[in-house]
Amino acid sequence: MALIEWNQSLKVDIQQFDDQHRQLVAMVNRLHQALKDGQAQDLLDEILAGLVDYTRVHFTEEEALMEQYGYPDYQQHKQAHVDLVRQVEDIYTQFKNGKQLQPINIMQFLVNWLTSHIKGEDKKYTAFFQSKGIV
Repeated sequence: MALIEWNQSLKVDIQQFDDQHRQLVAMVNRLHQALKDGQAQDLLDEILAGLVDYTRVHFTEEEALMEQYGYPDYQQHKQAHVDLVRQVEDIYTQFKNGKQLQPINIMQFLVNWLTSHIKGEDKKYTAFFQSKGIV
């Protein structure tokens, strides 16, 4: 069973971003499965690197659309992205520098980060983008 089940509470009803959010959820679920299988340390580098890269792509696309259409909370949302990327990059840097990280703690951070950002910050832009004809 997946740690994060994709459901209506995670949808922002903007197809492009829902697809990307599903991918991020899948990455977190992959780490969870690796943890359950006792392979988390082996896969941590690959999964963290993938999360850092994919998060940057996703945030860049969100921000580009926000800027293009004049989303009123653009600066605040962008700053939340900067802060989140910095946190994930910091975890990845610690890992690459040999610090023993607890996969369960990383997983809990990622779950909280992903679900709270989508349900909080991202849900705020749904009505705005839909009013611009973006679905």
